[in-house]
Amino acid sequence: MHLFSPIRSTSVFHILKNAARRYSIRVSGPAGCTTIPHQGLPKRVKIVEVGPRDGLQNETFIVPTSCKVEFINRLSQTGLQSIEVTSFVSPKWVPQMADHTKVFSEIEKKPGISYPVLVPNTKGLEAAIGAGVKEIAIFGAASESFSQKNINCSIAESLNRFQSVVDIAKSNDIRIRGYVSCVCGCPYEGPIEPTAVAKVAKQMYDMGCYEISLGDTIGIGTPGSMRGVLEEVLKVIPPEVVAVHCHDTYGQALSNILTALEVCSEFKNFNSSIL
Repeated sequence: MHLFSPIRSTSVFHILKNAARRYSIRVSGPAGCTTIPHQGLPKRVKIVEVGPRDGLQNETFIVPTSCKVEFINRLSQTGLQSIEVTSFVSPKWVPQMADHTKVFSEIEKKPGISYPVLVPNTKGLEAAIGAGVKEIAIFGAASESFSQKNINCSIAESLNRFQSVVDIAKSNDIRIRGYVSCVCGCPYEGPIEPTAVAKVAKQMYDMGCYEISLGDTIGIGTPGSMRGVLEEVLKVIPPEVVAVHCHDTYGQALSNILTALEVCSEFKNFNSSIL
């Protein structure tokens, strides 16, 4: 059974293309590279597609494994360089990801494409290593309340736990990305201080994450708040390791992505979700 129509592009590819119609950006996407004239913005951007994990995990019905595999295989044909395929989390917490090992083992892995997975702890990492994973992502929050509600521990405790994950991953030559949630606002605390975001981002970078993705988890970010976060974060870590993960809850993702491109010419990493 085929549940997916042909995938010809990713959502952020279109966002970047349309947003940058007057800007000089080479967008790596399904149709190759699109060049649009303007000075001062990066020549090229990188997209990490997270739909198979971040998109599917919110679906109320369990998507068949075969459909997930077909979905990822079609994404592999679009020109993406990185596709986050699943989460090695307990099915008790995320039933949709219960088939993580099967999905990862059955997808067609194309040369030149990275297939990272999310891991919540050392147990998840061990399962990922057993499946042959070469890249993982860990996650933390800039909000104490969100951290407590989401993973039942403080920000400091969560980072301490992930240090073990990072150490084991590095000893197995596994690359590590880091996510920071609630960078523009929290559903429990409201606005988050940019300095709090920068502190968590710096700790993840120091731990050994090669890329830090800043997530506007509830989509309340605006160009003003996004600029404030990025300016603070760029004081403590290099721009080439920073990514943004913009939710479009209130229609601000496009503006926030363009703001990120304008903040620093070396900024070039974005997350997308086709779902």
